[in-house]
Amino acid sequence: MKDPVYKLIELTGTSAVSIEDAVEKAIERAQQTLKNLCWFQVVETRGSIAEGKIRHWQVTIKVGFMIDEGAAH
Repeated sequence: MKDPVYKLIELTGTSAVSIEDAVEKAIERAQQTLKNLCWFQVVETRGSIAEGKIRHWQVTIKVGFMIDEGAAH
C-alpha cells in the first residue's frame, strides 16, 4: 500500500444550540457526499448576539479526507 494522500476542504457549520452542534452538522453534511473523512480542525468560531444572549454559532472547520488510490482527483 502506498502512503496515503489527503485532500483538505473548508466548511462552516451553524447552530443555535452550541459550537459542538455546529461542527457535527458540518461533518454530517460532508459525510453525505464525501468518503474517507479522517479528521477536522476548528479554524474560526463566530456567533451572533441578540438581547445580550448568544443567538447563533458559526464554526469554520477544515476537514481532511483520504483520496482513493484509483481517484482521478
